[in-house]
Formats: sequence, C-alpha cells, structure tokens
Amino acid sequence: MQSETLHPRDRFITVYGRKPVLEALQDRSLDCNKLLLARNASGDTLNEILAAAKARGLKVQRVEPKAVTRLSRNGRQDQGVVLDIEAPRMQALDAWLDDLPSKARVFCLDGLTNPANVGMILRAATGAGLEGVVLPRQGCPEISPLVIKASAGIAFRAPILRAPTMVEAAKALSHAGFTIYGLRATQAVNLYEAEFPSKCAFVLGGETLGLSAELDPYLGGFISIPLYNGVESLNVATAGAVVAFELARRQRS
Repeated sequence: MQSETLHPRDRFITVYGRKPVLEALQDRSLDCNKLLLARNASGDTLNEILAAAKARGLKVQRVEPKAVTRLSRNGRQDQGVVLDIEAPRMQALDAWLDDLPSKARVFCLDGLTNPANVGMILRAATGAGLEGVVLPRQGCPEISPLVIKASAGIAFRAPILRAPTMVEAAKALSHAGFTIYGLRATQAVNLYEAEFPSKCAFVLGGETLGLSAELDPYLGGFISIPLYNGVESLNVATAGAVVAFELARRQRS
C-alpha cells in the first residue's frame, strides 16, 4: 500500500513544563531536538534549564508566549517552556505497514481518556515486546507529561504508530492482513484458549464507553480475560498488560 506523508509530529514528542523539561535535558539517553522558552519566562529552574541546554550544546529559542502554547496546547501548564524530543520508534501507521514484519502484534487504543492509562499501556506493550501501539490523533490523549510519567519514560522509546482516527487505523490494518480483536467481558473467547494468527491487533476500548461501534465491521472476534471471585472487569491498562504478557509468553514458548 502507498504510505501517507508523515505528519510533522510523527517523529517527536513535545515535553512542556519546567520540571519535565529539565529532567529530559538531564537524561543523556534522550535526543533533544528543539527548546523554546517564552520571552517573559524567568526563575531559578529556568536558569537550570538554560545551563542544561548549554551543556548539551542545544540552541535555545526565545519566542512569544503564544508560540510556546501553540506547541504545548496547554497554556496553563507549559510554564513558558517546551522541548521536542526525538522518538526513534514513533512513526505513521501507514509507513510502518509498508515495511511490515512477517509476524506482528499490536495494540490499538480506542477512545481512552486517562493519560495515565495510555502511559501504562505503552510501558506494558513495550516491555512485552509488542511490535506496535496504535495511538490515533483523534479520540485519545496526546503524549503529554502525564503519559510520559505513567510510562516511567518508556513513551520516548515505545513503538508508537500514529493514525488520524481509530477507524482509519482499523481499515489500514485490515487491508494489510491483520485480524483485529476487541476485548470485552462476555460473549468472547477466553484469552488463554484462543489461537491467534501471525498478524493480529487488539483494540483496548475507552474507560467508560468501551469499544466504538464504528469498529464493528473490522473486528474478527472478541477476546475475554477470565476473572474470578466476583470481579467483573479490569482497568484497561491492567487488561492490556495481561494480554501483552500472554502474547509474550507464547512468543517465548
């Protein structure tokens, strides 16, 4: 299939806020690309940021406050500082599908609203060795400091695949030969008894509304996690971790 043009943000994660930016600059394992400071920003922490940037040889751009907010999209919390960090494994879904490995297992995040859940899913999926996590630009939190904190910094190195919407991602995955499964508690195949093809995707639905009805035409089946002692459901990040490490167990065996 023909790849779409990469979105300008598909290679970078934007960090904002003085403490998160300072911590990122002090982490030499991260490739910091662009640092913008509001012209009216000042203070001790800002001086530490300037010193850390100088130690890295990173050029600092002083700009109007609205230019900082335009990148952070969070004027209340950016504190006049934004930093672009290269995320080497983040790319457009279509580009990734153009160079698809023979065996691939991916998560798809559909309608999640809690940044902490996104971060924990990224951490679990990366730790379990999944090939990708589809993070649509619409209907899911952006990779904010809250996501990064919940992932314990793994978000910078996670195999994030960007798509405009989850429906468009489902279309692309189906076209590429993926079988797409939804997770739900009832009328589904037990995770530990199911057989999965070499290319499979698992949709993790939103915390309140679950899976979007618009995805129904693309789903090849439903998977459930068996629960006991009256427990009816799991937090979406916990459910994702269970599925991720069951897939990892099968890969190892």
